[in-house]
Amino acid sequence: MFHIALVEPEIPPNTGNIARLCAATFTDLHIVGVAGFRLDEKAVKRAGLDYWDFVKIRRHIDLEDLYAALPDSRFLYFTTKTDKIYSDFEFAENDCLIFGRETRGLPEELLKANWERCLTIPMPNENVRSLNLATSVGIALYEALRQTRTR
Repeated sequence: MFHIALVEPEIPPNTGNIARLCAATFTDLHIVGVAGFRLDEKAVKRAGLDYWDFVKIRRHIDLEDLYAALPDSRFLYFTTKTDKIYSDFEFAENDCLIFGRETRGLPEELLKANWERCLTIPMPNENVRSLNLATSVGIALYEALRQTRTR
């Protein structure tokens, strides 16, 4: 089992797509900080997220709360600011993959404090600043699943 943590997500469809991915893979979804949209039952039903009942979603006030809730997890931070490629990293069950806001990513001080656990998804076209959040989560999660299911 893995964990996906979204730090202050801003775009509802991205979080909805990630929630569907988490439901399909039995992955816990953690929302850290304040989301830029409502996540109550009425709002998600109106958005047509009929699989929402299959997602184990947890809310956390901040990253310290997330860390406390997952004492046996290793925390991995996804960013465009490192050269350590996600597919060269050896994932382990119970890893928590942490992604930042769509518009800003994760805070630089957080990345610096955890530099040895920062990973990136390479983008050959240097004119593209970043990938879509839901796409990035899907790429990283399925690589983690691939690695741990074949051992």
